[in-house]
Amino acid sequence: MADDTATTDAPEATSDVVTDERREALLAVFVEHLGDGVIEHHLKPGAGLWVRVATEAWALAAEVARDKAGLRWFDFLTAVDWLPSPYGRYEDSAVDVPFPPPMPERSAAVPGYAGGDSRIQVLASVAKAGTDLRVILKVDVPDDDPRIATWSGIFAGAAWHEREAHEMFGIAFDGNADLRHIYLPTEFEGHPLRKEFPLLARVVKPWPGIVDVEPMPGGDDEDDAEATEAEGGDA
Repeated sequence: MADDTATTDAPEATSDVVTDERREALLAVFVEHLGDGVIEHHLKPGAGLWVRVATEAWALAAEVARDKAGLRWFDFLTAVDWLPSPYGRYEDSAVDVPFPPPMPERSAAVPGYAGGDSRIQVLASVAKAGTDLRVILKVDVPDDDPRIATWSGIFAGAAWHEREAHEMFGIAFDGNADLRHIYLPTEFEGHPLRKEFPLLARVVKPWPGIVDVEPMPGGDDEDDAEATEAEGGDA
């Protein structure tokens, strides 16, 4: 005899998967027009989209963003050196930091959302004006020849940002003919935001605040001195 207690009106199982159709549609545009040029991506529903593209597809990715995805508002372009600093955290050092220190292994670098295969990456943010839609495009910069194509002919605002990245990280942007220094003297040697660039003031002297701390005015030491004077001097 059939079990009449079997329920047919049990609630359907619900999915915990959160989707973001708008950002998925944006991702589809890049996949359609870049093909294998899209290496990896990370989509955070309701928050953001990160797309890593092949080095040779960097300029095309800007064109796709502007002309196909409608991301016509250029936000910023910058670079990051994912290699851990060979000096550690200067502010944690109570003694002089050895100079030059041994460079850490490349495998120690953690390249963030959408991964990475190089030590230095360039990241750019483009958005759709009047909306919260934004894409962070990122690209690996070859370790042995740090250069990629310029975005300055596609987004004029990228020119200044590329100058800064060239100055601070030593990245060449092919097609940008104006990579003059912005902050540093023309004859300055080195790239200060690369991890192996030493902050020499911290190499020869511990981080300020670790030693020789003077009491603040009105602190305990001053109060003790006033109390001693009121009592007639030292015991």
